[in-house]
Amino acid sequence: MKIFPLSVTVRELTEGFSDNDEQGVRGYGGRLDIRPPYQREFIYNDKEQQAVIRTVLHGYPLNVMYWVKRSGDAECPYEVMDGQQRTLSLCHYVEGLFSVDYKAFLNQPEDLRQRILDYALTVYVCEGEQSEQLEWFQTINIAGKALNEQEIRNAVYAGPFLSDAKRFFSKTNCAAYQLGRDLVDGSPIRQDFLRKALEWMAQHLTRQGETLSLVDYMARHQHDPNARNLWTYYETVLRWAMANFNPKKFKKIMKGVDWAMLYDNYHEQTLHIAALEKRIAALIMDDEIQRPKGIIPYALTGDERHLDLRGFPDRTKLAVYERQQHRCALCGDTFDFEQMEGDHITPWREGGRTTEANCQMLCLECNRRKGSK
Repeated sequence: MKIFPLSVTVRELTEGFSDNDEQGVRGYGGRLDIRPPYQREFIYNDKEQQAVIRTVLHGYPLNVMYWVKRSGDAECPYEVMDGQQRTLSLCHYVEGLFSVDYKAFLNQPEDLRQRILDYALTVYVCEGEQSEQLEWFQTINIAGKALNEQEIRNAVYAGPFLSDAKRFFSKTNCAAYQLGRDLVDGSPIRQDFLRKALEWMAQHLTRQGETLSLVDYMARHQHDPNARNLWTYYETVLRWAMANFNPKKFKKIMKGVDWAMLYDNYHEQTLHIAALEKRIAALIMDDEIQRPKGIIPYALTGDERHLDLRGFPDRTKLAVYERQQHRCALCGDTFDFEQMEGDHITPWREGGRTTEANCQMLCLECNRRKGSK
């Protein structure tokens, strides 16, 4: 892998700037892909844009920008990996799209216009194998860069598949957001919906026996002409979720559920909707449940780990520990407090509550043995 500095002025960066929703955003004489089609939209506010220009006007150093050297793309050999918002701020100002201290670029004195255009940017370019790029991007992200993990992966696995996927998953009010805004956490422009769709698809294929990670899936399909299979699976999963669990009734507990796992395991079954709704409504009222978004998975699977049931507070456990004279309620041996755990005498599923009267202290071994039954 090669990492090398590139000498770039604002004049060179903004040369040939174009912004087209279908074709993306280009600069640097058309050789720099600033924002590929349907990538994260511009998110700087007025104050942040103006801060970029003031930094340049004062000659202060602007944070390092990182570009990727594409292989086999002579027409547009570079892509912005980090620094998109600063790059767009500079291009937009030179284009006259906003002002600083009531002055647009063309209203500035000639010497200040030249100062802006001659300002030298600190740019580093990465060229190498995708695995090497991914490792480097993850390292600089740890060091304080603002990219999230999916944005890093997008930079590494850019291609026709990703460009098409972003059309569905990465724009404000995109199709994925319109369909899943009440069911999926996050923001499209920070790639949360794309990440979730990729996670779901990779896990779906793993459940079918392929053992595939999100990164494996992106690498395998990088050069696919489109992402229709990804979108179709995402859409199918969420339409199944909405058909079986009414968002109008259960909106507060439906967002963030692993819908793909439930779809894969239960979509071939005919669910008893009325009985499920009655069970879910009762569970919502149960204050023993600490993780409400686990209610629907529990209603289908019966696995209490989805619920994060309320545990006994230390003061209750200490009181019971003293009452039992430091002995395990099952084996009768003596243990330090730290070697014991609070256990529900009557389990939650049988109506037991988290009260002192329903608490017994068990040694770790006895508690594990009881829990496995």
